[in-house]
Amino acid sequence: MLGEKKGRKQDKYVKDYVVFDLETTGTSWVNDAVIEISAVKVKNGKVVDTFSTLVNPQRPIPYRASQVNHIYDDMVIDAPVFEKALADFDAFVGGHFLVGHNIHTFDMKFIWRDAEYYWGKTFINDYIDTLSLARHCLPKLSHHKLVDLASHYHISTDGAHRALADCSMNQKVFEKLGEELASPAVMENMKVCPRCGQFLKKRSGRFGDFWGCSGYPACRYTENV
Repeated sequence: MLGEKKGRKQDKYVKDYVVFDLETTGTSWVNDAVIEISAVKVKNGKVVDTFSTLVNPQRPIPYRASQVNHIYDDMVIDAPVFEKALADFDAFVGGHFLVGHNIHTFDMKFIWRDAEYYWGKTFINDYIDTLSLARHCLPKLSHHKLVDLASHYHISTDGAHRALADCSMNQKVFEKLGEELASPAVMENMKVCPRCGQFLKKRSGRFGDFWGCSGYPACRYTENV
């Protein structure tokens, strides 16, 4: 949903949400372009709809990107440009929470950037990053990539690195992480910021240890240990 203020990152489980994923021409949200956007809509923990489209980036797709996502120039010639694809995505999402893996530092940057470029507005939807949840819920895992989480939960990784397949995979992962967050054994070792809903981290300062919001500097909430 478009508006004037960017949505906030939340560290929690919700039953109604849209999982989304992008494939891009590279790893820079400043310089690269989207070549695929997909989403899975979930209500009460169950998938009810899907959205997926290739995107014509109006530039050549680098070979290294194609080697990862298997999307090539000839596949996107007749695809819509991102202004059309993003408008359709916005209509699909509505006011739902957005969920994705590593979206806090990657995918959200693309959709914020381009919504502002096309329409002078941004996505106001609050969002949940499964990478952040996994690092807090599963601290003993050595890696927290999406395929690592899927393997941990015995979820199929077929089709990884294509947007819709990654959405479906991550939807199942998010439901598992929701179960982790419902476990008293997990939550007794975690604290959530009462102001913004992100996890608190134990930090050290001049006067000793304290709890600080992981959303710093946007949120500067602290409390004593």
